[in-house]
Amino acid sequence: MEKQKNLAVICLTSVFLLGFLIWSFLKPDSAVSQSERRKLAQKPDLTAAAVLNGDFMTKFESYTLDQFPLRDGFRRLKAAVLLDVLRKKDNNGIYLADGYAAKLEYPLDEASVCHAAERFQLIYETYLAGTDTKIYEAMIPDKGAFLAPQNGYPSLDYSALSALLQENMPYAEPVDLPPVLSLDSYYRTDLHWRQEALLPVAERLAEAMDIELSAQYDTVTAGAPFYGVYCGQSALPLDPDPLRYLTNETLRSCTVYDYETGSTGPVYDLDALEGEDPYSVFLSGSKSLLTITNPNVDTERELVIFRDSFASSLAPLLVSAYAKITLVDIRYVQPERLGRWLTFDAQDVLFLYSVPVLNHSETLK
Repeated sequence: MEKQKNLAVICLTSVFLLGFLIWSFLKPDSAVSQSERRKLAQKPDLTAAAVLNGDFMTKFESYTLDQFPLRDGFRRLKAAVLLDVLRKKDNNGIYLADGYAAKLEYPLDEASVCHAAERFQLIYETYLAGTDTKIYEAMIPDKGAFLAPQNGYPSLDYSALSALLQENMPYAEPVDLPPVLSLDSYYRTDLHWRQEALLPVAERLAEAMDIELSAQYDTVTAGAPFYGVYCGQSALPLDPDPLRYLTNETLRSCTVYDYETGSTGPVYDLDALEGEDPYSVFLSGSKSLLTITNPNVDTERELVIFRDSFASSLAPLLVSAYAKITLVDIRYVQPERLGRWLTFDAQDVLFLYSVPVLNHSETLK
């Protein structure tokens, strides 16, 4: 009788595994993981060369892991077991504390910060030295600065990072942003800061750059909830954030020129609110080179921001003081090519970078 039970269990298990295997081969492959916001591995080509050099098996393993049936469900189950049962403090480097999801940003990579400063030095020497430009730099801490130490997680030395950056950028006037930021300045489920919390940041920059800003904005809340990037990366069932943006008549009259596509659009890309990354509502997301033109300002003053994605939501709050704001993201365009489109003369220039980019600056071209 016991032998029959064991045989039945083996048969049922075999049938289940065989059915699962057949399902995995018959189901259409997914191109993108919406939750992780990344492309998934596709079935590799079977060639003799790929088999002999091991490339086929490496790619096939990635393919099977990415295309596994019910993959998102298993990821959620694994995350729940790791955090709730095994009491691990993080999953995929993402931890939960005080109702916020954040990524561990530790330790300080001094070589990376110096590499970023070298890229900025190239820009300074090539375009800014000897001109009438006024140059500023500001570091944006990740939310871990306000979350990690208080909850027993390792945290890098932000003061040391800032000092190292200033030491390597003697040509730029530093603007200290951390004192006007707090944990509430950031989304709970995403790495970025919330635009509706950035007016103190804009005022701090305005004071340093000697400009006057508009203080009147309408706050608009997007209809759809905002599930930030950490929802997918952590595979945890996080409650969404509300996504809000600030607007006024000045911003509604501005146009944004995309040098990549040659197209012109508004400051806020409302179609992005229904897309994969609603944060792209701010200046249409990751773009190499943009110029915001303000037709209703009584000045010819211009600002150039060398930046990462954090500036997308901040730049609109500086528009009221400038005729033009140009945003340059050297993760997507080589600094050596900027002279084809831009002329530097008497603009304000702001190097505005977040700690995750400075501490992982291999993304900078």
